[in-house]
Amino acid sequence: MKAPLSSYNYPRILVDFPCCNERAIVRGNQIKADIYIQMIERLPKIYLYRRLVQAKLFIDKNYHEAIDLNDIADEAYFSKFHFIRQFKNIYGKTPHQYLIKVRIENARLLLKKNIPVADVCYAVGFDSITSFSALFKKLTSCSPANYQQAELKRQNDMQQSPLKFIPACFAGEKEWLQKRNFQ
Repeated sequence: MKAPLSSYNYPRILVDFPCCNERAIVRGNQIKADIYIQMIERLPKIYLYRRLVQAKLFIDKNYHEAIDLNDIADEAYFSKFHFIRQFKNIYGKTPHQYLIKVRIENARLLLKKNIPVADVCYAVGFDSITSFSALFKKLTSCSPANYQQAELKRQNDMQQSPLKFIPACFAGEKEWLQKRNFQ
């Protein structure tokens, strides 16, 4: 007669699955099949996702440096071609497209501070002003110099008459501007 599995005298082993922060108690080589299958099904997705997020954070942190695809893929522990496919599946852009987007967004912030275009170009990680200007215009439909002039003019207008920049402001319609100190 065969004894039930629970009465086997296998040593109990606590197994950690660091990818999904879960633990399982294993008796010898007997693992409950349903728990094991559930963990195996979830492990690759969670583990892959964390690695991709780590690579994205690496781009966000180091966008101003001369990083390339090999550096980013190494951060995620993927081959670069597998990394490109996985990154695009998750974020809808290739890592290079995402890096360019982050650089242009940061360039827009610097241009608003009246920093010269050439200085902004090198500060956000571009090597040439020509490629920076072309990519900036492609993503924002405006050259960096025109964008900077428009933003500086907008900031100046905001300081002179801030109520114009409040959407649906009805202070002018109600004639409150003449009666009170709104400007």
